[in-house]
Amino acid sequence: MKIQVFAVLKDFFKKEFELKARIVTISELRIHLGQVNPNAVSVLKRCRFAIQDSFVNDQYVLTGDEHIIVIPPSSGG
Repeated sequence: MKIQVFAVLKDFFKKEFELKARIVTISELRIHLGQVNPNAVSVLKRCRFAIQDSFVNDQYVLTGDEHIIVIPPSSGG
């Protein structure tokens, strides 16, 4: 699966990268990304995940060939 991150997450991960690990749900992906970079855990807990321009919940079942966008919380100014 292809992962794309934005904003503060680029401090913890490459902007785009692929994961070969067998991950079944968004919840598992969130945990896996936190294990890859423990410094990102607090941000990942508040992120939203999107697939094909739609937000998905933590129970969303992955097939393994998705392009997943990870969007951290933002603040206006």
